[in-house]
Amino acid sequence: MKEFKVTYFFDEEHYIRRFIHVESQGKAEELIQSERDQFVSFTDSRGIYHELHTGKVRVIQISEYHRIDKTKK
Repeated sequence: MKEFKVTYFFDEEHYIRRFIHVESQGKAEELIQSERDQFVSFTDSRGIYHELHTGKVRVIQISEYHRIDKTKK
């Protein structure tokens, strides 16, 4: 599984970020497209629960994420 960062932009200053685990960029795009004009809910890395309507965002950006282990120096 690969990790992808999905960013929902509401305007130039406001956005919410979510991380998903799927097999490929294509599968990530399919998931985001299947959620169009729906409510999605998720808990972010800080433990904050989010519900958002994907029809209310202006831009959705998907990119593969390569997590860095910050405990190793």
